[in-house]
Amino acid sequence: MNVTDRFLKYVKFDTKSDENTGVTPSTPGQMVFAKYLKEELEALGLTEITLDDNAYLMATLPANTDEDIPTIGFIAHLDTSPDMSGENVNPQMVDYKGGDITLNADKGIVLSPTQFPELNDYVGETLITTDGTTLLGADDKAGIAEIVTAIEYLKNHPEIKHGKIRIAFNPDEEIGQGAHKFDVELFGADWAYTMDGGAVGELEFENFNAAVARITFQGRNVHPGYAKGKMINSIRVANQFASMLPRWETPEHTEGYEGFYHVVGIEGSVEETTLTYIIRDHDRARFESRKKELEHLTRKINAEFPGVATLDMKDQYYNMREKIEPVMHVIDIAKQAIENAGVTPKVQPIRGGTDGAQLSFKGLPCPNIFAGGLNFHGRFEFVPVSSMEKATQVVVEICKLVKG
Repeated sequence: MNVTDRFLKYVKFDTKSDENTGVTPSTPGQMVFAKYLKEELEALGLTEITLDDNAYLMATLPANTDEDIPTIGFIAHLDTSPDMSGENVNPQMVDYKGGDITLNADKGIVLSPTQFPELNDYVGETLITTDGTTLLGADDKAGIAEIVTAIEYLKNHPEIKHGKIRIAFNPDEEIGQGAHKFDVELFGADWAYTMDGGAVGELEFENFNAAVARITFQGRNVHPGYAKGKMINSIRVANQFASMLPRWETPEHTEGYEGFYHVVGIEGSVEETTLTYIIRDHDRARFESRKKELEHLTRKINAEFPGVATLDMKDQYYNMREKIEPVMHVIDIAKQAIENAGVTPKVQPIRGGTDGAQLSFKGLPCPNIFAGGLNFHGRFEFVPVSSMEKATQVVVEICKLVKG
């Protein structure tokens, strides 16, 4: 089966994760998908296949040489983003000739290079898009399809000599919990690669330091006709807090190595309001400074409205660069593999996170390679077929290049 056919099958599984369930996997659809993949890997003849109760699926393509070659791994995640529905995904194949792509005529939803200029890079290619009502799921079902297709290719071409290759598919990456219960010792690889990047050519070994913060504001509700000097409107206090953060340090105003504060949720009434932020920065010192700023602003609010604001903040993951730099040969191999696949490597920082960051800190160096998709987490997501094919080839090339 080719990578496109696999991908089109995989996106039919609803695997949207949910940070509020408190269980792993956070949604039952991820286990359904994992069981399907387990059967597929068994049919391919892989060995050491394990699927635990938390939906961590692992398998092995055994070495086909007596050479002493390091064990390497490839990893992708089962879940899709909670930002938009992944149910009843209806992918569309588009032979792109330029200009606007009508995703949904009835709803007037259009994918346009005016808003998404990266489309211009794919004129003349076949794109897989959404129908405008869901996300697509290329993040990261494209990565899964590429890994499985590459492993099948290696299995069918024993003339390509390689060491032991481990693969793993894990739940809940999109809610920052994908690596929490990943058994690095059981996986048993010397290093690995997540196939979870974006556009063709991307190779990443730097990511954001990340934290999540929830600020809860307790109000006091009084009849508005008699509220003077008595009411504390928690919605208004929350708005005051939000306006105190730097206006330009938000995702829509930053790029490259620039960090940000990003409000991702607001829920409230006069009596109680909660703001949820994610804090991101590549530089560890600036990251710590951003967290201190939230603490400072909470104190300022409480100075004006005593005891109103409560801050709950926790770190999510850190920049993997410090764990990759001592083993830069894993990056050199990936760069050569990308070049061997006829693609120019684009080494850049991840403006986000990946399971590889947490895994690197758990002792498994794990940089990130492109899976080919663009505009993740929403209705305008798409993936060029050629990008998935190139990513599949990169996996094969890495396996060729790793020697004893």
